Amino acid sequence: MDARQSPLIALVAGETSGDLLGAGLIEALRRRWPDARFIGVGGERMAAAGQHSLFPMEKLSVMGITEVIRHLPELFRLRRQLVDDLLARRPAVVITIDSPDFTLGVAKRVHAAGLKTVHYVSPSVWAWRQGRVTGIRRDVDLMLTLFPFEARFYEEHGVPVAFVGHPLADMIELEVDARAARRELGLAEEGRILAVLPGSRGGEVGQLMPDFTDAMVRLRDRYPDLRFVIPAANGARRAQIDAALAGTDLPVTVVDGQGRTVMAAADAVMMASGTATLEGMLLKKPMVVGYRLGAVTFAIVSRLVKSDYVALPNLLCRKPLVPELVQKDLSGAALADAVAVWLDDPDGVARLKDDFTRVHEQLRGGASEKAATAVAALLEEMPR
Repeated sequence: MDARQSPLIALVAGETSGDLLGAGLIEALRRRWPDARFIGVGGERMAAAGQHSLFPMEKLSVMGITEVIRHLPELFRLRRQLVDDLLARRPAVVITIDSPDFTLGVAKRVHAAGLKTVHYVSPSVWAWRQGRVTGIRRDVDLMLTLFPFEARFYEEHGVPVAFVGHPLADMIELEVDARAARRELGLAEEGRILAVLPGSRGGEVGQLMPDFTDAMVRLRDRYPDLRFVIPAANGARRAQIDAALAGTDLPVTVVDGQGRTVMAAADAVMMASGTATLEGMLLKKPMVVGYRLGAVTFAIVSRLVKSDYVALPNLLCRKPLVPELVQKDLSGAALADAVAVWLDDPDGVARLKDDFTRVHEQLRGGASEKAATAVAALLEEMPR
């Protein structure tokens, strides 16, 4: 059988978001090569798309510095095992997806042994530890970026790159039905709602909920008709949120998950910095972004970060469209004031939605198909 008609393709993902991207890419690659075979590491979605995973992806899903340190011996063992397997099988290309601390180490080793490599989802080299781009240029034959500003960075540094857009931009409609979202959540269709998203990790929620709760109390005093909805990422986060709200009489509804639906139902969003800000932007929601790190961590990070912004909407538009309240600037009073600006300025909200719509359109267009096209072009460059 011609290997060009049935290529062996390896994909390596380390977390749920990568599993989603990998599954879409496998499906798009299979449309080009129906007999292609897929190996590597992935989760349930990639398995459903037809990948054989060497070991469960969950073994790589370690969060937090102390957790990573404790699991380092196992992570190193898994990486050696994975690299040995890939070098024995010699796939046509190794596609590493996000999780750069693990996956770029895989790319380095297999590329040095002569395999083609693609990395899907750029690490934040444009923002901090820019020296990493030297290793990426050496170890990666093609970088696939979700955002156009990332592609410009790699072009400037001589790294082969393709901007493919973000799958979320295709999954979320350009026009969002807030009333339908409210019905889905069992909320009254009338009245104003503020979505409150304090993050999905325990440390985030612990740092942010006191100030977010204070802001909610202040906003309730200003806007007696305003209601609050908080999506809890899991049972542990719900317990943290409930504890923070104890003793208040706020008109708040806490739901399990459904963060996107909660934002779709809202008039404005108060949220932690992170990937959820991209969803908020695609939903065209005015937002206020808050974040706080531990003092030592912030002191280290602030010396390394080269970016002027932390929120993806501001990074994508390259201007301060939404307020960012970080570290000492974060307080209940500051959050409440920033949210109030959106609630009192419908013209400003309309302008923001126009900006967000332009970015949404730029990111649409079939990220998985574009990624597969770029990978196919790389493979067609290989000598026969």
